[in-house]
Parts: sequence; structure tokens; C-alpha cells
Amino acid sequence: MTGQDHRPRHFPPGRDEQPSGLPADAPGEAPGPELPGQPAAVQELLLALSLGFSLHSLLPGSLEHREDLDSVIHVAKDAGLISPDGSVVGTVHYALLSSTPPARIRALQRELVDRTAAEGRPLGDVARQLAQNGFQDPRIVAELERAAEGVLDSEPGLAAELYAEALLAGGQETTTAARRAQAAAALGDLDTAGRIVDRLLATPEAPHIRLGVDVAAAVWAQRGMLSRSADTYTWLGRDRIDGSAPLAAVAMIGSGNVAGAGQLAAASPEGSPTLLAVALSLTQQGLRQTLGPTPQIALPELIRASDMMNAAGTSIPLVETPAALAALCALHTGEAGIADMVLKAALAAGQGGNTARPRLFLLQAWTAMQQDNPDEARLAINEAVKANHWPLAPRDDFLLAALDVGLARRGSEVHELLLAWERAREAMMHVSVDLFSLLPWGELMIAAARLRETRRVGHYLDGVWHFLGRLGDAPLWSVPLHWAGVQAALLSESPAELAPHAAALVRASEHSHLASVLAAAGKAWVSVLAARFEASDVETAARGLASVGLPWEGARLAGHAAAHAEERRDMVRLLACARDIHPQGVSPSAPPQELAGASQADVSLHALAGEYGSPGVQDSSGLSPREREVARLILEGKTYREIGEAIYISPRTAEHHVARMRRRLGAENRSELLVRLRLALGEGYPPP
Repeated sequence: MTGQDHRPRHFPPGRDEQPSGLPADAPGEAPGPELPGQPAAVQELLLALSLGFSLHSLLPGSLEHREDLDSVIHVAKDAGLISPDGSVVGTVHYALLSSTPPARIRALQRELVDRTAAEGRPLGDVARQLAQNGFQDPRIVAELERAAEGVLDSEPGLAAELYAEALLAGGQETTTAARRAQAAAALGDLDTAGRIVDRLLATPEAPHIRLGVDVAAAVWAQRGMLSRSADTYTWLGRDRIDGSAPLAAVAMIGSGNVAGAGQLAAASPEGSPTLLAVALSLTQQGLRQTLGPTPQIALPELIRASDMMNAAGTSIPLVETPAALAALCALHTGEAGIADMVLKAALAAGQGGNTARPRLFLLQAWTAMQQDNPDEARLAINEAVKANHWPLAPRDDFLLAALDVGLARRGSEVHELLLAWERAREAMMHVSVDLFSLLPWGELMIAAARLRETRRVGHYLDGVWHFLGRLGDAPLWSVPLHWAGVQAALLSESPAELAPHAAALVRASEHSHLASVLAAAGKAWVSVLAARFEASDVETAARGLASVGLPWEGARLAGHAAAHAEERRDMVRLLACARDIHPQGVSPSAPPQELAGASQADVSLHALAGEYGSPGVQDSSGLSPREREVARLILEGKTYREIGEAIYISPRTAEHHVARMRRRLGAENRSELLVRLRLALGEGYPPP
């Protein structure tokens, strides 16, 4: 199931693992013609070897006591019927199993199991072969289940195979349901895990119910419904929660039920001091501290939790890994470099197993995007998509959609942004708001404002603010979202919407360095848009943004201010600042022929000031009033002659206006020009 052959040492690869008993190298060949001519003793030896007996350790009693046993073995080997490793060649193996009466086969299989058990030896890979051939025996079931349990945390794919074979050997489904669900969930097969655990939770007095709840909670979280994870632990009850209390606390805090998490922690005793128990305890403690009056102490706690989980080397059902929580905490406090360090260590250690790898890679991509490394972000996205055999879970797919939007927005590719936005709108319908998804919602808030789509997603954003309100607007988690609100308000040219976010950043500045930097940056943006700014203040704000892991935003601020600077020395200073912060941002984004005769400053401004406008424009669309008139008529499908007649200009003048708009908006063809004009004019275009 994992695409690799992971078997414990006492379970080496079997020579026949086909469920029907057919050999792997000849699944459909007919019996060979050489077998009927062999002596009966040779055929009996070959049948015993085909069923799991061995030349080197154990043979049926009818053969062991033969005085001519060595001669029989030599005849079989000389005839080429036995391979050098002691196994029967494929065609002969198939012929014997097909022609021997079932009763004879079952008798030999029973003798094999009885004698192996009597000698106190494990069946090893023979147990798998017997189960695959349909032989049912409780001793085989017990051995397969023990082997599966031994590799469940480290090799869930192998564990799933062993549990399935135990069922073939007569095992009870309910007995191993929780562990089979854990194996499926660890592989990323959420549907199978969900179906198994659903039946388990509906069974009265079901065994291993706590593990079943852990799996169910992890599956709900990956489906983007963290509140259902918390509800599942509430259903389990305090009297049965025991060692799952830290997991339940993470689910409850993440879904906004801080009081429930606190009550649970107070009523739950400390677990044994194992690496895993310490990791889980540190995780829930660190997460709770992110909401307290001193959230700065939360990050070290979560990093230690991730370190302990890496050291434990085990994979259990988790609603969120310690590494992901530490990375989110770091990103929310302006420590993108630390987030990247934690994620790399977790991926190297295999924290959370296969099911956690896509999310860890996606968070690594977010860290790279925020630090203005789009190529690294795309590489991490590629790793996330191919991390396991299953499609991304809804929670991770939503994160990927927001990443695509963020990369397209930063790349100033309008067409790519529109495509990414539509996919994000579809992805957001599959998830609900929780504490661990605030960064994607912030990015989508900004994109919605830029695309004039805020009304279409307003109810989602209202849910985000309502969720934060339930947490008392916890500064560590809310500051980046308020910064997104500031950017969205700037793009929407809405002072009324900007004011509460700016005020929230100022309030949080008392306890948050990130908030103080963002508050200064927001103030600088407002002063630039009002054309009343000091270049030194803007430069300080821009470099501050870069220092908290937001170099693209800092360069955009400096570039936009340079576009509106009245003094040339201020323009040059701000462009140099933008170049220092974001070197690749000063390269031309329009074709060379369109920039012929432009100064280096003009070229730089073209690249850096695009999202909020460009020099000499009279409104946020980047178009003059006359160009807006022409744009409206173009979107109505008018020809140059019809445009001239409508606004009393010549057709050639209309054509000149369109060519100028193409250059200003960076459109390479007519279809792209139409897309950019719709964005420039806002909602309502094209008109009905």
C-alpha cells in the first residue's frame, strides 16, 4: 500500500503473496508437463514446500522419517523443480496447488502450524502466506496482529497489510478496527479510516475506543472541520479520555473552546514521562500560552514539543503536529526563518508520518512565499502534492489554494490571480474557520479586495472575525489578520474599514514587536496615499517589514512611495531601499519595447508600484478619467469609431488611448487588456 516493501526482520518477503496462491512470476500459466512424471515422494516434497514447509527447518512427518529423503531432495533439485533458495519454481507451485485436493492442503497447513507452535517458534512470513491462501487459525491471527501492532507507528502501510491478512485468517473486525483506522489515516486514506472508525464508534462497548476517537478527531481536522474533532472528544467524556487529554485540548483550543480545554487539563492527570507524553504535554501547554498575556513564551515551548516528537520517532493520530503549530506560531510572530527551521527538522525526522508530510511542506512553502522566495515555495508545493498516494485533504487543499493566490498576487500576474482566486473560492467551501487557518484567510482577504470580490466572500470573512472575537482577539493570532485587513482597506480605498484594524495593531504594539512594526507600516501607507510623507519614515517602515519576514510588502511600500515622491533624491532613496529589500522586484515587468526611453526609476516603479497604482494616475485604477471613459466603452464592445462618436474624439485618438492603457496595465494582448480593465474599473464591468 505504501509503494515500498517495508517488512520487519521476522517477516521477509514471501515467495508467494498472491491472495489466490498464484506465484507472482506466473499468475496464469497452466501446470507444467514435467510434474506428472515425478515420483510420488518428490511431488509430496514439492507440495510441502509450496505450503510453507522448509528444507532447512521443518518438513511434514511423512517426509522427515524417510531414509531416502536426501535422494528425494536431490532428484527434485536435479530436475530444476527447486530453486537455490529452497523454494518451488513458479509453474510447479501453481500446478500442485491447483491439482491437490483442498482437504490434503488444509491438513498439511494445519500440521505446519501445529508443529511450529509446539516448538515455540514464530511462523514469520509463513503466517502471511497461510492467511493469503485462505487458511484460518486463531494462532495465525494472533501472530499477524502482534506483528502489525509492532510496526503500526513506524510503518503504517505494512501494518495495514498485516491487519488485512489477519482478517483473512479469521480475525474479528471489531478487535482491530481502531488500529486499522489508525493505519489508514496515517497513510492519508481518510475515507477508509473514516468508514472503519464510524462503525467502531457505533458499536456498544467497542474495544480501544479512545484510539478510535483519536483517529476520528484527526480525520475531522484534516477534512477542515476542527470543531467536529473537539465534539468527538466531548462525546468520549473525561472518564475515558486519559492519555488523549492533550490531543483533545489542541482540538478544543483550535476550534475556539478555550474554557473546555482548560477544564479538561485540570481534570486529567499527568501521563508517564515518555518522549511522546512530554511532546504532547508541551504542545497543549504552548498552544494555551499563545492565548495568554505573555504569548512570546509560547514559541520556545512549541519548538521543544516538536523536538521531542522528532526524537520519539512515532506516528500517532494528531489533529495538528507540534511542528505545524510551532511554525504557525513563528509565522504569526514575524519569525519566518524559525518556522522554516522547525519544518525542515520535522520533515527530516518524519514527524507525523506520511499523512503529515503534505501539510508540513505546504507550511514550508508559505514560509518561503512570505520571505519572498517564490521558486522555493513552488518546489515545496510540488513536494506536498506528491508526498503520498492520496489527494490533498480539504484542509491542506485550502492552504494550497491560498498559496496559489498569494504567489500570483506577488507575481503581478492578473490572469493567474483570477484562476487561483476561482479555485480558492471553491476550496473555501469545504472547510470551516479555525485557529490554524487564519493565515490563508488573511491572504484571501487581501486578494478579494484587489479583485473587488469582497462582497462574494464577506460571510466567510465575517466568520473569521467572529471566531477571533470568541478568543478575545488574541494578539498573537490576530495581528497578521489585522495587517491583512489594513492592506485590504487600502486596496478598497476605505478609511472606515482601515481604522479598526490600525487601532488593533496599535493596541497590540504594547506586547508585540510584530504589531508595532505593522502599525508603523500601516501609518506609512496611509501617509503615502495621502501624499504627505517623509521618505525617512517610509524607509524605516519598509525595512521594518523586511525584518519581520515581509520583504515583499516592504519593497512594495517603498516603491509606491517612490512613485509619489516630489523630490528626486527621495525617489532615488526609496528605490534603493526597495532594491535592497526585494532585488528581483526592480526588473521590468513589461516588454522592453514598451519601456523604450523610460528612465531606470520609471522601470523600477513599473515593477514595484503595480498593486496600489503607478505615478501620475488620478485614482486607484491607474487610469485617467478619459481613459476610464474609453475603457468602459471598450468593455461594452465598441469599435474605435463608435468610441470616437460617443465621446467626441477621433478613432485614431481612441486607438492611442487603448495602446497607452495596454502599456500602463502591462497587458500583452487584447484579451489580457479586457481582464485588466475589468479589474481597474471594479465591480459591474462588463455591464449587463
